[in-house]
Amino acid sequence: MDTCEEKKNLLLEMIAYATIDGQLSKKGYDFLFLIANELNFEKGGFINLLGEELPSLSGNMKLIRIKQFYQLVVFFQNDGVLYKQDPELIIHIAISMGLDLEAIKILLKKVKNSPNSIIPDDVLLSIFQE
Repeated sequence: MDTCEEKKNLLLEMIAYATIDGQLSKKGYDFLFLIANELNFEKGGFINLLGEELPSLSGNMKLIRIKQFYQLVVFFQNDGVLYKQDPELIIHIAISMGLDLEAIKILLKKVKNSPNSIIPDDVLLSIFQE
């Protein structure tokens, strides 16, 4: 995830997912602000995203949540360096998203062992359905 546009789209999807009845809770805002900081967005850039049109979230919400988490994991491992605090932060984020801890661990291993970090949607979903 090298481009600013990819990071922006990821954040917009996460904002859309966290927005309920047109409102973003304080907890949701704080969580997304933390993600925005990790993606090197300045506060003003993040606040501007909140005013943009959000993508529609049709389809399987669980798969959407899993794919968002997967994208975040790929971002963290994109440079090939996993800092000391990264695994703990990744797990905290996944649990906050309501994802299963054992499935998270399996996904982290698969991403680490995958030469290009690409895991198809059906495999992602199967990991979280086991």
